[in-house]
Amino acid sequence: MKGETDESRATLGSRLSAVLVAAGSAVGLGNIWRFPAMAGDNGGGAFLLLYILCVIVLGLPLMLAEFSVGRASRRNAVGAYRKLDRRWSFLGYNSVLVAFLILGFYYVVSGWTLEYFVHSVTGTIGRYDTPDAYRGIFENFRIHPWRPTVYAWIFVLITHGVIALGVRRGIERSAKFLMPLLFVVLVVLAGHSLLMPGGDEGVRFLLRPDFSKVTPRTVLAALGQAFFSLSIGMGCMITYASYFNKETDLRRTAVNVAVLDTVVALLAGLAIFPAAYSAGIFSSAEVPTAGPDLVFITLPALFNSMAWGELWAAVFFLLLVVAALTSTLSLHEVVTAYLHEEWCMSRKGAAGLTTVSMLFLSALASLSLGMLSDWRICGLTIFDSLDFLTANILMPVGGLLTSIFVGWRFERRLLRRELGIGGRQRSGRLAFLLFMLRWVCPVILLAVFLDNLGLL
Repeated sequence: MKGETDESRATLGSRLSAVLVAAGSAVGLGNIWRFPAMAGDNGGGAFLLLYILCVIVLGLPLMLAEFSVGRASRRNAVGAYRKLDRRWSFLGYNSVLVAFLILGFYYVVSGWTLEYFVHSVTGTIGRYDTPDAYRGIFENFRIHPWRPTVYAWIFVLITHGVIALGVRRGIERSAKFLMPLLFVVLVVLAGHSLLMPGGDEGVRFLLRPDFSKVTPRTVLAALGQAFFSLSIGMGCMITYASYFNKETDLRRTAVNVAVLDTVVALLAGLAIFPAAYSAGIFSSAEVPTAGPDLVFITLPALFNSMAWGELWAAVFFLLLVVAALTSTLSLHEVVTAYLHEEWCMSRKGAAGLTTVSMLFLSALASLSLGMLSDWRICGLTIFDSLDFLTANILMPVGGLLTSIFVGWRFERRLLRRELGIGGRQRSGRLAFLLFMLRWVCPVILLAVFLDNLGLL
């Protein structure tokens, strides 16, 4: 047997640690810069209700499936499937590949958040007056020959420092610090935003149900957001669940993670839109652009119009740094655990090899937005090709196959044991979960996959 034995393998110290670590993997930049704008663009409260339904129908069954695979095997993503059914080892390799490729461009974006946090603290972010000026600053920064790469590398090294400390001293301790910090910052920002004059218009924009905007495309958008937001299909939940102790209730943990992930997304919207409407950045008929434009162009202009704007900018970009770091830790750990256990490397050696690889790949992804922009893969830059390949192909395929594996191939006795379903509960709860994994989730993921490729 390769790598560690079950007896020597690290285990998280408490049930709370399991929730915080898994929630840290789920919570990321997408909660902050994608979900609020998607909600506003797709019916506000109607989209929120639809999203919660999608989390219940798609997210929770798949998270339970990955939790069960991880803890039943107590292995990394590849070792987990090899132990449970050697013929499905390829699914573990897909998960590790997804984590590796996502890290390549996610470190670049994480570096952007760190750069803007530094600018906020030093006051340079408040020297400009209009969104157009901030757009020029951001575009010039993205194509700079070395600055984005340096900040990405700093983020790589910070992540490495935590991962190299191990599961208990690194990942668990960081989750206990970073997740409460993230919630405190979010609550402070949301509270300040809600108290701004005229902010109620932003709340209505985010939460007022408008079912006239709900279309089949809205449903697919909610399904995709629920899937990607919970870190399904990238090996994170399998790897982290392999560190859960036997007393951890997987069902309760999954529900807690889903609730925390949704609360973060909602608080992010309450932090952004009331302040934006109060400052006149958006009108009631305008839908803000999600993604980097919102975070690095629109919001800096917003902070510049506010009293104590540099302070609030620093707090907001600290939030982004924390959210990004919790995600890079989980993705880095997927690759590190695989190298550590399957290649029989020391943990520090595995973390070091992952880090060196990320220094190289993140540099390529960063430079592809500037001096290497002529390097194209099927017409896409290296940065965009990594994003497209993982989000549109590898992750949906991984989620689809995970659903099929646990629904049809995973030993029922192990599934009942991991989920704590036995006796009279067996016929009801287990049958329902298996029905979702065998029939409902695969159909949904196939629809998301085809929609991502523009085939629906």
